[in-house]
Amino acid sequence: QVQLQESGGGLVQAGGSLRLSCAASGRSVSNYAIGWFRQAPGREREFVAAVAWSVYSTYYTDSVKGRFTISRDSTENGVYLQMNSLRPEDTAVYYCAGAWRGSRDLGVASTYASWGQGTQVTVSS
Repeated sequence: QVQLQESGGGLVQAGGSLRLSCAASGRSVSNYAIGWFRQAPGREREFVAAVAWSVYSTYYTDSVKGRFTISRDSTENGVYLQMNSLRPEDTAVYYCAGAWRGSRDLGVASTYASWGQGTQVTVSS
């Protein structure tokens, strides 16, 4: 399995930006679909964005469309989540996850076999 490690979280004011990184090791990230999920206190983990293995199709939950962008960097074996126009409701622990190429249902957490430890994002109002 690929090992994943998130970084880039922090505290930011509403309207600000953060760029989360998901670094892969053990295997090439190019063999995996990669998703970002988040979990706020007292809430279930929810899908944020994903990039498919083939043709690099991207998917977003409605609440982040137009604000967040997921992208790959194959040279550095990583995936990024650029988050702009952040809102207090974006506050959560963000996780990246990997699913073997060809996996479907990329918006469902159970599709993913590999998970990072998470990085905290806090957006103040």
